[in-house]
Amino acid sequence: MLIYRYILKAHFAPFFISFFIIIFVFTFQFIFKYIDNLVGKGLSWWVISQLITLNLAWMVTLAGPMAVLVATLMAFGSLSSTNETTVMKVSGLSTLKLIFPVLLFSGVLCYGLILFNNKVLPEANHRTRVLMTDIQRTRPTFVIEAGRFTDDLGGYNLLIRKTFENSNKLEGVFIIDNSNPVYSNTLTADSGQINFSKDYSKVVLDLYNGEIHQLSKKDPYGDYRKIRFKKHIVSIDAQGFGFNNSDENSFSRGDRELSADSMRGIIAGIRNNFEIDRSSTVLQVQKLALDFRNVKFDTTKLDSSALKQNVLMINSLMNRFKGYLAKLVTQKQVIQSNQKQIDSFLVEIYKKYSIPFACVIFVLIGAPLGMRTRKGGFGIAAGMSLGFFLLYWACLIGGEKLADRELLSPFLSMWIANIILGTAGLFLVFRDSLNIKKLFKSN
Repeated sequence: MLIYRYILKAHFAPFFISFFIIIFVFTFQFIFKYIDNLVGKGLSWWVISQLITLNLAWMVTLAGPMAVLVATLMAFGSLSSTNETTVMKVSGLSTLKLIFPVLLFSGVLCYGLILFNNKVLPEANHRTRVLMTDIQRTRPTFVIEAGRFTDDLGGYNLLIRKTFENSNKLEGVFIIDNSNPVYSNTLTADSGQINFSKDYSKVVLDLYNGEIHQLSKKDPYGDYRKIRFKKHIVSIDAQGFGFNNSDENSFSRGDRELSADSMRGIIAGIRNNFEIDRSSTVLQVQKLALDFRNVKFDTTKLDSSALKQNVLMINSLMNRFKGYLAKLVTQKQVIQSNQKQIDSFLVEIYKKYSIPFACVIFVLIGAPLGMRTRKGGFGIAAGMSLGFFLLYWACLIGGEKLADRELLSPFLSMWIANIILGTAGLFLVFRDSLNIKKLFKSN
């Protein structure tokens, strides 16, 4: 028991140091990546700090397993460099017994991260999206970078020479409008102002002192017009600016903003609704078959009025039949669409469990390698860990892409990295254990 406490003590300090270093690296990378979008847009430091704090959630999810691997390599590398692991093995402890307390710790951490991924992370992701939408409401210029084209926004390309931090004013506006199927318009203006419409469904650009160059798409060499204006209004769909309408459904949660239980409920609802619709269709087809029994096929005994009613009934039944036939044909597309939606939810569900379970996998990998390297420095551990991180994330991202293309099941796509590295870790652990047994047998 004292040995287990000693091993855990050697593991805790490297774990917490590694964890905070990795969080710092992620935070620095996030700030460096988005600094141009955050600074100089008129956002207060309180709003910027909120964005950074909310994004710490996904950093914690990734930093936990990564810190476990670095700490395991450091702890067992340090113990091995002082020959303490050798003494422990000679005293009868196998590699599996040596790593048992660290495995237990990683199991507790895995459980904690699973709870974190299902309770804290979805809420943080949701609040991040809400905050970004609130920013865009008050700052339409947030998605516009001065001096660079803003890509296709509902058929529009924008180039703004200068924006202002504390207002929605613009200078040097250049717009290419390809939204009209007949004409292509190029607009230039000395200045302008950008705002949302009252219902936030449109982005409205008020342009001042400019020109419109209108060119026919069918006859670009013959049909050309030039229009000068003092004021001109351009309306663009707000969806192009990443904005959703602010009604009660505008913040409906995506798959990364839901817990595993919520997504399971949605999957069950999709399947249940489809089954209800299919059962209803089957009953309607059965009723149609029964209604066909009322058709008079022998029309020789029918008078003109009964014959007319019989023809109307046949036409009505045939129209219903064609409708049900078309519905049955489209059900295949509905099945494919539902399955794709279900798979996207399943990928996120499995991801919430596979990434935390990597804590256990990295112990199985890190402990034997740490004992073999006999070096417990942070640089050596971080360098060795980098290769495993790259392999793990490559498998994770590649698996997600394959699942989206329906080339791999959602379960395998998210667990294949754990399966590969876990198998390699178990091989290393049990190979070392067998070597110890052979050592005792030779004596």
